[in-house]
Amino acid sequence: MIGFVIVAGAVFMLMTGGRSTGQAPAPSAVKVPTPGQFPPYRAPRTADGTPDLNGIWQAFVTADIDVQDHDAQAGPRPDMMGAYDAWPGGQGIVEGGEIPYKPEALAKKKENAEKRMVVNITSDPHRHDAGDPELKCYMPGVPRANYMPFPFQIIQTPHVIMMAYEYARALRTIYMENDKTIPQEPPADSWMGWSRGHFEGDTLVVDSKGFVPYSWFDRAGDYHSDALHVVERYTHASPYHIMYEATIEDPNVFTRPWKMSFPLYRRMEKNIQLVDFNCTEFVLDLLYGQYSKKVDK
Repeated sequence: MIGFVIVAGAVFMLMTGGRSTGQAPAPSAVKVPTPGQFPPYRAPRTADGTPDLNGIWQAFVTADIDVQDHDAQAGPRPDMMGAYDAWPGGQGIVEGGEIPYKPEALAKKKENAEKRMVVNITSDPHRHDAGDPELKCYMPGVPRANYMPFPFQIIQTPHVIMMAYEYARALRTIYMENDKTIPQEPPADSWMGWSRGHFEGDTLVVDSKGFVPYSWFDRAGDYHSDALHVVERYTHASPYHIMYEATIEDPNVFTRPWKMSFPLYRRMEKNIQLVDFNCTEFVLDLLYGQYSKKVDK
């Protein structure tokens, strides 16, 4: 009988959560969201009624090293830099895990990785064929600019959206399709491409082409040709997150279009602002040291 009373008491305690019947119910626990999933959200609007993307944003991924899964590795000069220059491992941002290279393009990608430290500053038209453009402080291109380890700022107006990147003072202009005075086709190829945008609900859709074939997607040598076509989707997922997705198409390099995706985080520090990172001054000796005049001391 005593055992029955003890068991019954234990069951009662479990059913009541350890409280007496005269106590108010305990508040329900806050549900922790599943990573990568957000509850329904309607973004605040600008004066013209479009989702407000203004702010300073940053991706916290290691895709600038490699957009695919990668292990931690030593940097190019571990004998001099030790752990200072080591590259962290990370999860990839490519949907499906693999980039669908054509066989000959995959061979070129591997060659790029082997020659990523090559610097060729001459008038040779093939001077960009080797060496990571980031090493030389060239413009990062799209979509790489969005997942480098630097913040960027979105400045939004009804007809133009500007994206100002801390890295290398890169700047990008997205011409909205409601401005019919802007040409549909790129007037010239450039590092950051020619971008046209429109809104689909809470999503900014940006269609970009007109790229020079010199930028890379990462330090691992992933690359494209001048046929690159990028369609980006910036979707407000919460007051503090934008879900970013880019569809990459380049029939000269890939067998089919492929996607990458990751979240962008709103920088929330007090008085947050972009800090100048003019890397040009950091690469002068690397690029032009062989041409500088040597002065005997």
